[in-house]
Amino acid sequence: MAIDSDVVVIGGGLAGISAALAAADAGAKTRLVTANQSTLRQASGLIDVMGYPPDAAGTDASQRGAPARTDGGPVADPFEHIPDLPEGHPYERVGVDAVRDALAAFDEVVEGYTGEHTDANALVPTNGGAIKPTARYPVHTADGLASDDRDALLVGFESLTDFDAPLAAEHLLAAGVPFAVEGVTVSFPGELRADAKTTRFADLLENDEIPAAKGGTSSGGTGGGAGGGRAGAVHRTRTGSCRAKLVERIDDAIDDATVDPERVGFPAVLGEDRPSAVRIDLSDRLGMPVFEVPTGPPSLPGIRLENQLHEALEARQVWVADGQAVVDFTATDGRDEDRRIEQLQVETPGGGTTPVSAEQYVLATGGLVGRGIDSERDLVREPIFDCHVPHPEDRYDWFADDAFGDHPFAAFGVHVDRSLRPLDADDGIEFENLRAAGSVLGGYDFAAEKSGAGVSIATGHAAGTAAAEEI
Repeated sequence: MAIDSDVVVIGGGLAGISAALAAADAGAKTRLVTANQSTLRQASGLIDVMGYPPDAAGTDASQRGAPARTDGGPVADPFEHIPDLPEGHPYERVGVDAVRDALAAFDEVVEGYTGEHTDANALVPTNGGAIKPTARYPVHTADGLASDDRDALLVGFESLTDFDAPLAAEHLLAAGVPFAVEGVTVSFPGELRADAKTTRFADLLENDEIPAAKGGTSSGGTGGGAGGGRAGAVHRTRTGSCRAKLVERIDDAIDDATVDPERVGFPAVLGEDRPSAVRIDLSDRLGMPVFEVPTGPPSLPGIRLENQLHEALEARQVWVADGQAVVDFTATDGRDEDRRIEQLQVETPGGGTTPVSAEQYVLATGGLVGRGIDSERDLVREPIFDCHVPHPEDRYDWFADDAFGDHPFAAFGVHVDRSLRPLDADDGIEFENLRAAGSVLGGYDFAAEKSGAGVSIATGHAAGTAAAEEI
């Protein structure tokens, strides 16, 4: 017998979670199935609605699969540009009111984010020293905005190679930020091997512990090596405050710096569960505001966001099946809007399959990177339901000549009607009870536009709401 739900969402990223939350909030019995670990852990944790508007000439309705070229920017107010987007863009499909509704739902569910007080984009420095326009950002980032004219010191750690503070500062100065900034690299208290995991730094700062040196003894510490005993393990802790020792080293760096900083930026490692406590303590010790600079994967801001969203799913009694891929499905024999998905076959942890059925389905499996869209030598396809993906027949037309040009493949994905139902090659509806959301959608280039998170939240929320309304 099939496991039955009102709505089944396929995909556990930001779009899938947004769809599941919206469907559950609308009263639907909701199940979320996901084959892989969420990409949220690899993301910055920033919610970009639109940083750079697409060039309408590159994405009109007659050019499905064409590149979404950006036209200047960054934009100050992303909502001003949404009504002017070309036909087929995901925001054009759902409309600006749906984007606002989705962001309001996000603000209600997630704590520790800001940006809701204005429609204007904030300018957030990245770990590479670029400046990213974004609509919502963690409060831990707020004192680091590039529009702030307070002078800043960026602090990197010798054993954390993902964040080159001097180079990031150089890039910010080259970008013309309205403040003086210098980057320094200090030794993290204790001995960490080169390129240690960001979660290790977060754990040590959160617990305010100093790791013992490999092969060394603890200094009257907690690890059993006191009194000259045998050397302890690499991660055994000593007594003493990691934060206090770190602040001592930063104070020394400030004394030698050419900038008299009014704020200090760290890579995003200030704790996984209690980052506010770490940030406030460091700020008090340094006597100035402290902020995080979003860093690459694994991303602590992304992990924190994922944890909050999963708590919200649990609170709404959404059943989440991790690591279970959809491998087959059955559908009715109707045509166009009469055709319906009846049942999914989902992998089980033991290697078998189990049937899962629902009245409505949401496809949120990601784009080319997430394998929600698959490409073969001469074909681009959506691999679960075989939904139509518009693309040039000639493979050589998938790419631009310039390596940094506007590649058509960046906009590959399923095209949908205004209810987010995937369309076939003749603009007919693929399945009456299937909607799509997030980067599985085509007609836009999220990387060029800096719109990935915003599209995922907006279309996920709209798809989940619409699916629940059909129950």
